[in-house]
Amino acid sequence: MPQSLPQFEPFRVRSTKRVYDSAWCALDRDEIELPTGELGEYHIFRIPDAVAIVPVTRAGELIMVWQHRHPHGKTHWEIPAGRTEPNEPYVDAAARELEEETGYRAERLVPLASFYPVNGISDHMAHIYLALDCVLVSELNLDAAERLVVQTRDLEVVRESLAAGEFEDGFTALSLFYAFANPAFPKT
Repeated sequence: MPQSLPQFEPFRVRSTKRVYDSAWCALDRDEIELPTGELGEYHIFRIPDAVAIVPVTRAGELIMVWQHRHPHGKTHWEIPAGRTEPNEPYVDAAARELEEETGYRAERLVPLASFYPVNGISDHMAHIYLALDCVLVSELNLDAAERLVVQTRDLEVVRESLAAGEFEDGFTALSLFYAFANPAFPKT
């Protein structure tokens, strides 16, 4: 891994104005002072942090959801994921989202990594968990706008789909790469 360099000094924020606000997201406009002394603006999309879960059953199958996404109008394979509640520990959010979206509960949740999905426009961070020894315990508990089907898939088939670039969802693809590289991940 390349050696990290010193951090840049953050821009001085002269003012922040909330341009849009809703229960789902917000948009801020920061007036910043550039290194030249000139003023510039930066728009920041505010959204709560999220969790992404790579769930594996006791039988060694990956639990995935065939989910419709309104912004682009497509349905595709994803891992369970969702936003955290205010002050909710990430591991608790991962357990909650897993059970709500799949009906499964994990025996063990292993933190894998955290990442900024769109760090050029947002401080939103996603936290990935590997969920091991998952067992079906309940019915789905979906939001009104969630449309999905839960299915277990063979690990090797998922690995081949990942290598072929077949997962269009960034949370899913990146989370699977981290999971497959982790020593705790079941070997096929």
